[in-house]
Amino acid sequence: MADVAAAPSAPSPSPARRAWLRFKRNRLGFWSLVLFCTLVVSSLLAEVISNDKPLLVRYQGQWYLPLVQTYPETVFGGDFDTETDYLDPFIRHQFSQPGNWALFPPNPYGADTLNYFAKEPNPSAPSRDNWLGTDDRGRDLLAQLIYGFRVSVLFGLALTTVGVVLGVAAGAVQGFFGGKLDLTMQRLIEIWGSMPELYLLIIFSAILSPSIGLLLVLLSLFGWMGLSDYVRAEFLRNRQLDYVKGARALGVPNGQIMWRHILPNSLTPVVTFLPFRMSAAILALTSLDFLGLGVPPGTPSLGELLSQGKNNIDAWWISLSTFGVLVLTLLLLTFMGDALRDALDPRKVD
Repeated sequence: MADVAAAPSAPSPSPARRAWLRFKRNRLGFWSLVLFCTLVVSSLLAEVISNDKPLLVRYQGQWYLPLVQTYPETVFGGDFDTETDYLDPFIRHQFSQPGNWALFPPNPYGADTLNYFAKEPNPSAPSRDNWLGTDDRGRDLLAQLIYGFRVSVLFGLALTTVGVVLGVAAGAVQGFFGGKLDLTMQRLIEIWGSMPELYLLIIFSAILSPSIGLLLVLLSLFGWMGLSDYVRAEFLRNRQLDYVKGARALGVPNGQIMWRHILPNSLTPVVTFLPFRMSAAILALTSLDFLGLGVPPGTPSLGELLSQGKNNIDAWWISLSTFGVLVLTLLLLTFMGDALRDALDPRKVD
């Protein structure tokens, strides 16, 4: 009998594909990523989910978009030319008339909405009107958590991005060139790392008006040093390998060797530490807000809510809900980091 031709073997997946499959096999890390991305996307749509302005209004045969345009109260039968308060019982009554209607978000409160028509003094406990209660200023707590989560995540992402860029650049230069440049930069990093970061933040907060941009710059000055050590070690190891020596022998410029050859093979610690760096950034912002050194007053903040919970012990709903959001966020990032570390571990066998 003729020999049966062997079936062609399927091509082996790429290293990135294998790492992704290992990551998916870690169910806790994978579903943490799904849940975290869902929460982030939901917070980016906060104006649609939680807002004191209707999404769409039909009034006396006309269509209105309060989210896009500001309308005076007189448009809806009021007496004043000021901006419409859509929580006003009179405006709500106007919308309930035959032929009129308004489509409100699921939570009809914004980040800075003060409910002047509340039935209980502030801070009020959870109720049908305010699902998680209100803070000591009368703002809806659920809206504060949604918008505060968005501020924390976006700030953590920005701080992590800046820290990664600075850390990778500094570590790559040190590890690739080595010698006196490496020793000099290491001494400078040690001196800079010994600076009292909290005292500098207090001084700058007293001199300059607080802003998210200023806070991002100040924290970025110190947030890159830990990562640069790992990148430096990777470059010190990889620059001695044969493919780097071969590129040098062919006359490839140093910048191209660093960018195209060494850096892609040195990104494992960078990618692995991204969730943990983001957790540290969110914790830093929350801690500074708790101390009153963070975002400007009026900006939704998890740290400010924790401070309110400390000052209002009887209002347990403020501390409990804020602490729950913060713990859930940090747990999701930690589980993602653990799964990512296992997925990129070269010792793991598929």
